[in-house]
Amino acid sequence: MLVLDTNHITALGYSGDLGDRLRNRLFAANQETATTIVNVEEQLRGWMAVINRLQDPHEQIAAYSELNNRIDLFASWIVLPWDAESAEVYLRMKAQRIRIGTMDLKIASIAIVHDAVLLTRNTGDFAQVPGLRFENWLDE
Repeated sequence: MLVLDTNHITALGYSGDLGDRLRNRLFAANQETATTIVNVEEQLRGWMAVINRLQDPHEQIAAYSELNNRIDLFASWIVLPWDAESAEVYLRMKAQRIRIGTMDLKIASIAIVHDAVLLTRNTGDFAQVPGLRFENWLDE
């Protein structure tokens, strides 16, 4: 299973070379693809923050459209949950003092529980997580 981090999900929305290459590679990989509920949270929070910053209702139209596009996207995806097993892996890693952000550590925990490969650009942080398999398909 391939689990897409937020930066790979965002790239899927790009038209042009980057988005096309990622879509083609995912199709060629012929593996189950998913994301995590934590990535869904990050994506939705991001677009809601944009909407909140815009005062003109007309300026909010494009941001609401993007929010709606993300909801539609995730409705058709496998979204891996934050569950008791993920929480236990997370707590073990916190006890080991792995120094990456909370959201990234949650994403890593979910990927480990599902024995998945995390597709991310954030290889520096995720390299600190023992047992996590990850690749960067955007910069290859």
